[in-house]
Amino acid sequence: MWLDRLAGGQSTASGQSTPQPGSRSYSPLPRRTSSNLSPYVTSQRAGHSPRSSSLSLVSNDSSTSLLPGSRRLNGSSLRQSSTVPNLADSLETLERLLRDPCEIDADNEKRKARTTSIVEADLEFDYDFGGLSLKELAASQPPEDTSAVSRKAQTVEEYHRERTKFEDIHRSITACDDVLNSVEINLADFRNDLATVSADIESLQERSAALNRRLENRKEVEKALGPLVEELSLSPEVISKISTGHIDESWAKILSELDRRTAIHKKKSSSGSQLNKASDELGPLLEKLTLKAIERIRDFLVAQIKALRSPHINAQIIQQQNFLRFKDLFTFLHKHHATLADEISLAYMNTMRWYYHNQFSRYERALAKIKTHILDRTDAIGHEDTTRMTAVLSSTRAAGPPHDAFNLGRRMDLLKTTNQAAMSSYLAEEDTATHYLEVQFRNFNLALIDNATAEYTFLATFFSPALSYAQISKTFNYIFEPTFELGQTLSRNLVADTFDALGILLCIRLNQHFAFELQRRKVPAVDGYINGTNMLLWPRLQVVMDRHCESVRLLTNNLPSKPNRSASDVAKMTAAPHVVTQRFGQLLQGFLALSADAGDDEPVVASLRRLRGEIEGFLAKQSLSYGNDKRKTERFLYNNYSLILTIIGDTTGKLATEQQEHFEKLKTAHEIDA
Repeated sequence: MWLDRLAGGQSTASGQSTPQPGSRSYSPLPRRTSSNLSPYVTSQRAGHSPRSSSLSLVSNDSSTSLLPGSRRLNGSSLRQSSTVPNLADSLETLERLLRDPCEIDADNEKRKARTTSIVEADLEFDYDFGGLSLKELAASQPPEDTSAVSRKAQTVEEYHRERTKFEDIHRSITACDDVLNSVEINLADFRNDLATVSADIESLQERSAALNRRLENRKEVEKALGPLVEELSLSPEVISKISTGHIDESWAKILSELDRRTAIHKKKSSSGSQLNKASDELGPLLEKLTLKAIERIRDFLVAQIKALRSPHINAQIIQQQNFLRFKDLFTFLHKHHATLADEISLAYMNTMRWYYHNQFSRYERALAKIKTHILDRTDAIGHEDTTRMTAVLSSTRAAGPPHDAFNLGRRMDLLKTTNQAAMSSYLAEEDTATHYLEVQFRNFNLALIDNATAEYTFLATFFSPALSYAQISKTFNYIFEPTFELGQTLSRNLVADTFDALGILLCIRLNQHFAFELQRRKVPAVDGYINGTNMLLWPRLQVVMDRHCESVRLLTNNLPSKPNRSASDVAKMTAAPHVVTQRFGQLLQGFLALSADAGDDEPVVASLRRLRGEIEGFLAKQSLSYGNDKRKTERFLYNNYSLILTIIGDTTGKLATEQQEHFEKLKTAHEIDA
């Protein structure tokens, strides 16, 4: 049967059979039947899909792609002539062996019909023979076909030798077909998934458009109803924050919002306009929140006031960090519960009244430990050295360190110093040096005005606008009243028994500087204390100046009215300036230096003129002791006035100019006769 199929295959080849030598002459006409070995034509069988037929063993593509390898093994080209006559190609034979007999019979019928029947297209076929007739064309030699390659027909033995190879190829093709089938299934699933995703995207686009329309509608509604809803509602966060939240800056801001909402609601209620149900429910809620806020503010302020009573506490730190940061709390409290606000204010006033009095009492005791020079009556200008020494020895008190009651020296540095800080209590207690009275006065009052400035600034900031400035001033005076009394008591004790005129005038100038500083700081509430201190210092200075005048007057009265010395004694007397003149010159220089910026209406001007008159009277009576020696008398007066003028020559100011001109005239008057 195998030989019968092989023989049948030779007579029924689907394509052009292997050309036999001398079978027919060469013709340049193209072959009309397609070769089954063409890589571009795929034969299909009935009942099979294109993919199955293209991958079949009889597929021309598969055969064509695999044949060159086998043909290269045989050493023949694609179009090589067959060496065995009347034998079909092995592939065609194999195809016929594997094909169904019914299909073979159908192909034979088609092939017969194609070779025996002539259609109208064949009659109309025209071909260009290059200008040659049929005879010339037949007699001509066919050109060598270098491009076409004839296939070598295989024998049965060769086919059997290559059977295993073809079977492997068939299995590979089958596996490839399975892979491609899987790819087709995956691509189909992917196409279905893409269709599903496309449908979902369309659905999402529709939903997005619907949401955008709803959003726009919501925005329009919120724009129209937002203010009304805001007025008629309170968020749970606001209620929770006011009721249980920590009191900080945000709590104070929410409190301001609550105050604003409460004011708006009261305004609408008082206007008589018709309120809806939401407004009726909002009113009690706002009232309860207000009461709760008042309760929490009260507890907070009371806790801070208690902290001020703690030992070794710095009140200014608490004022800055816990009071001023929440000054709106007291304003809210005073607005909604004035009685409670007044009680809180009174508690604060009593606490700070005790605080300042306690602190400055301790400071005054520390300053009291500073050693101070004691100047008494014996330090007057008219007292002689012997008289002063006798008084010192007869005094019950111990003699202090040496001092100069008439020389200003470096004591004026207190007015020129740039250090505005007061001495601390610790340094005051540890200081072993001896100072003049102005040191204690300056440190205590400097600390006092610094604290008074801080407290007044705090009161004006914290209690305003709840309290007017007149009420704030009353509050300040109530707080500092005992402290001011303590300061005036210190000043009174410092100057009560002293005869240090320069020290008292220094205290007056320091007090004036404090007044200017308070004006610069805009603290008018301390003016009463400054004026009260001046009322203590100026009268005491007048008493001391009167004491100096009285001492000079007594010294003058003790001088003899007529010269009682002999001519020899007068000749031995010197014309040098008197010691009283030197004391007066130093005291005058100190007064002029401290009064450089003073006006001519101060009490010190009249006191200096009185003392100057007493000194001139003393020098005039002292000059009588030279008797008839007019030259020595004039020389004595000239030297004394010259010394005074030399001592006060460097002073400046209106009062200094007046004194310099006066003594210059006296000096010139006695210089003529000198």
